[in-house]
Amino acid sequence: MKRAAIGFLVLAATFATGVTAQDVHLEKALRVLATTPLVDGHNDLPWAIRNSEAGPHDVEVPEHDLRKETSFHTDLERLRAGGVGAQWWSVYIPFEAVEEGAAKVQLEQIDIALQIIDKYPEAMELATSVSDLESAFGRGRVASMLGMEGGHAIENSLGTLRAFYAMGVRYMTLTHNGTLDWADSCCALPRHGGLSEFGNEVVREMNRMGMLVDISHTSPETMNDVLDIAEAPVIYSHASARALHDHPRNVPDQVLRRLPQNGGVVMITFVPSFLTSRDQATIADVADHIEHIVSIAGVDFVGIGSDFDGIESTPVGLEDVSTFPVLLAELSRRGWSEEDMRKVAGENLLRAWREAETVARRLQRERPPSTRTIGELDRTIGQDH
Repeated sequence: MKRAAIGFLVLAATFATGVTAQDVHLEKALRVLATTPLVDGHNDLPWAIRNSEAGPHDVEVPEHDLRKETSFHTDLERLRAGGVGAQWWSVYIPFEAVEEGAAKVQLEQIDIALQIIDKYPEAMELATSVSDLESAFGRGRVASMLGMEGGHAIENSLGTLRAFYAMGVRYMTLTHNGTLDWADSCCALPRHGGLSEFGNEVVREMNRMGMLVDISHTSPETMNDVLDIAEAPVIYSHASARALHDHPRNVPDQVLRRLPQNGGVVMITFVPSFLTSRDQATIADVADHIEHIVSIAGVDFVGIGSDFDGIESTPVGLEDVSTFPVLLAELSRRGWSEEDMRKVAGENLLRAWREAETVARRLQRERPPSTRTIGELDRTIGQDH
């Protein structure tokens, strides 16, 4: 156990959150985070920077210094205080980006995220594999992964999907809030009853490459279709439990019961409207959703996906990236062991990603990259965008 690292985290978390360092549950949480990377499934800082008042695209990243306190939920000091070991940076683009060329906007977002990572080499390191993540964590840096939010960015092209993978993207959320030509979203009128045949091929190709399939934002029918054909574990990079709060972005129990067979992970989000119908969500609500996933799927299939810098308000007690230890301390107060706290902090996601990498190596020996098209598989006409 790295006692110096634990001591630093105790002091940093105390400074950032105001929780006394004598809190035995906080100390327990920080012991966990000193040796287990906390893997947050979703942070929208790249889009927050793009939409800030700094100016046009070419000055956005230089204008924001994360070495100083920022107006965002995220900066380097608070990442350290929060014990964040690995961060999936969302390279989100809106559904409406298809009107100006979704792939172009997606490339710009990837560029912003890579600029952020490159700007702070002492604190961040790009990770495109589990091995990269573990190495970066061992060097005291935040392992930084790229996650696309919305399959509209591939413009119905498997070649474009592969190009994004080559640029470092390691998960893709199949839909955002709009239904695609090949997949139904949670929050728009369905067109396919889940996935179309081309949608099935997208999932198969993601499994072959080793890109994690993220089924946040999808309809329950799409979730089930993915689980029917997926050869590797899926993830929900940021979602919560529908049984606790009936929101279309949340995961139904029927789907949760299928997760153990697949090996997937639901990363519980901090979005207040996904957690409760009350005016104000709290840290207890987040813990309740975590424990509900455990009660249905098991402790091996839950993680954390905050959505910091993609939300305006946060649950009380989880105001920014410095507060992750407080969430683990809440679980400790509820009787969680250090072993199980390590699982929710990051071990479950690492296990799922590692299994996806193993599946990809096998599939790459068995079949070449797919050249199938949406026109061929779905017999569509004029649906290239």
